[in-house]
Amino acid sequence: MASEEELFASVDALLEAEPQLPHPAERARLREAAGITQARLATALKTTTQSVKNWENGRSEPKSPRLEAYQRLLNGWAAKHPVHGTPATAPASPPAPRPEPASKTYPAPAPETPETEATAPAKAPVAPAPLKRPDSRRAMSSRPSHATNAAEPAADPRFPHGPLAVLDSDGSAYGSAGLVLHCPATTIPELVEWTLKESGLGAAKLHRNGKDADPLIVLTAAAAVKFGLPEHLEGHEQRRSLRLPADHPVVKQVTKAKWSLTQRGFGPWARIYRPAQAGQRQCVQLAILSWDALDARSWPGVAEMEPADIARVLGTYALRVLTPRGSTAVSGLELMTALRPPTRAVQDHATGNWVPGHNPGSLGTEPVDPAPPEATGEHPVVVNSGWTGGFLDEEAYQWVRDVDLLTGEEATLPYAVGLDLNTAFLAAAARLTVGLSGPEHLVSPPFNPKVPGSWFVDLSHIEVDPRLPSPFTPSGIRPQGPAWYQTHTVAYAQELGYNVAPIEAYLRRETGAYLDPWHDRLKTAYVDTLADLGVTKDLTDHEFLSAMERHKQADPAMAAVLAAIKATIKGGVGKLRERPQGRHYQQGERWPALERPTWRPDIRAAVISKARVNMHRKMANMAKMTGLYPLAVLSDCVVYPTPGRSPLDFLPYSASGKPQPGGFRLGPTPGLAKLEGVQDLAWAVDLMEQGLNPARHIKGGDAVLDDGE
Repeated sequence: MASEEELFASVDALLEAEPQLPHPAERARLREAAGITQARLATALKTTTQSVKNWENGRSEPKSPRLEAYQRLLNGWAAKHPVHGTPATAPASPPAPRPEPASKTYPAPAPETPETEATAPAKAPVAPAPLKRPDSRRAMSSRPSHATNAAEPAADPRFPHGPLAVLDSDGSAYGSAGLVLHCPATTIPELVEWTLKESGLGAAKLHRNGKDADPLIVLTAAAAVKFGLPEHLEGHEQRRSLRLPADHPVVKQVTKAKWSLTQRGFGPWARIYRPAQAGQRQCVQLAILSWDALDARSWPGVAEMEPADIARVLGTYALRVLTPRGSTAVSGLELMTALRPPTRAVQDHATGNWVPGHNPGSLGTEPVDPAPPEATGEHPVVVNSGWTGGFLDEEAYQWVRDVDLLTGEEATLPYAVGLDLNTAFLAAAARLTVGLSGPEHLVSPPFNPKVPGSWFVDLSHIEVDPRLPSPFTPSGIRPQGPAWYQTHTVAYAQELGYNVAPIEAYLRRETGAYLDPWHDRLKTAYVDTLADLGVTKDLTDHEFLSAMERHKQADPAMAAVLAAIKATIKGGVGKLRERPQGRHYQQGERWPALERPTWRPDIRAAVISKARVNMHRKMANMAKMTGLYPLAVLSDCVVYPTPGRSPLDFLPYSASGKPQPGGFRLGPTPGLAKLEGVQDLAWAVDLMEQGLNPARHIKGGDAVLDDGE
């Protein structure tokens, strides 16, 4: 038996040992019980938000002296917030996973019937055991590779390993939550079989009437070569038409194994499928990194990251937005359909069978031709009808004030400051009523601001201050005679106090807030990702500006997710009016995009019209409150002559220090503003004299107009 001295020595050794922290889940519970955000805790402990996430996920532990400080804080919280029914010092059991913030989907009532074969949940595949965690070569790169809370696999037993994996040449498949699986496949058909039967990859549908997301396998350059694919495709300058020739050995392997490719063939985003069996989809999507599957404009720096980091970026995007389906523009459009599926199960009263029927609030399954003024010049409805009545010109602002209208007082101001509205198109999509049916032609209709459509009306008599752009044209130039306008533009003329008398109109009587769930999901994704980068809603305006200065450096992986979310918004809106592609297209021919129910230029026009009107309303209110007028506008960026280098020097605030409503306000949510850039006023005036737009260059680069096309 041990002596008293030996026992005391053992106890003393334990007391002197490294401090023991509670279970990771208990750490998160205590912080939340104290009402402290991860970002605020990171600031207190002089570390990063990502480190706090890692501690609460159990992926890493703090080191001294931060370890002792963290333990002291947790002990203090544990005393104040004990687990009910257990001592305050006992580690709590891990809580059930908390779901992602739900998007507003307005689901149609489902039939009260047992699930049919078409709607029954698919059987979960037999998932392989994890091979390993990322080794130091992969995970401990200069870029963080630990998954955030948002990148954890969805709580769906059918897809235990998340929505996607990044496959390297050694057979390591890196999942979105730091998991690594072993893939034994040596050919593309074997890879498809492994993905569907063994990987445990996929994602649940976003709407009860929708479809589960197909698993995505991302191939590194080395993995592509291993499977017999060329490292690079010829003709990379023609990115839209990249694909393997039909006689390539890999394509022959796929067809010989009785798998099929979609019409776009084996390109950067290849879809390999067989017809569904027993209501279960058999489809795998491949993305080949070295074929520019991840466009650097939408996914900055991601293609050069290590596989584990790429999986983290794409996995976070998949869980906050959706599993990528191609470019961010394609994904933006696919998200609309995923959240508003065109069909739902309805009962055929004649047979009693359940059959696909229209899902109320959706765009349906059949494409709808636009009215002639809503189409583009090459569209069949224009060419075949000989339409010469003009077109809807609802585009984002590209306006520069005449230099001669610069006042002497303005010329004495030292700086030009650019303000950029966060995701202006997304803000415009909120609670936006759009047409769901085809257009109806009316002559001399009374104007109704609640009916979406296109109105032929004369707004040339409306005068606005020449120091502001006209709200009715993207050029900001006063219109000359009658023209076609979307409902929001005409409604703004009425809001300004002018009578409007439409000459004719194309209106849609069946309407709905089609984009609401799209807006809600993307807004949540945008705000949550900014918060991961330290930009939260609770910051003061001064703190917000400081956080925005450094947010991209806080975590390059999450900064890439943020860029992809913004590109998804812009590109999704642009895809609503996708133009024909290819050298051989001839005017009047139908092009593939026209066969989509989501080819809806009228909806695109509604979003952009509302965004431009919102911008003008803010500029007009700013003029009233501050006496300041813009120098230039480019889409969602406006440049002002200012007395200081900060927006705080000229934005309107009340005597209590609160932002005045109606003008530009700083903040991290869609529709609020952030600093775009600062230059000397002389620099801006010089560009204006050359006929150039300062808003395009205020950030130090050449901005791209946000039409998404």
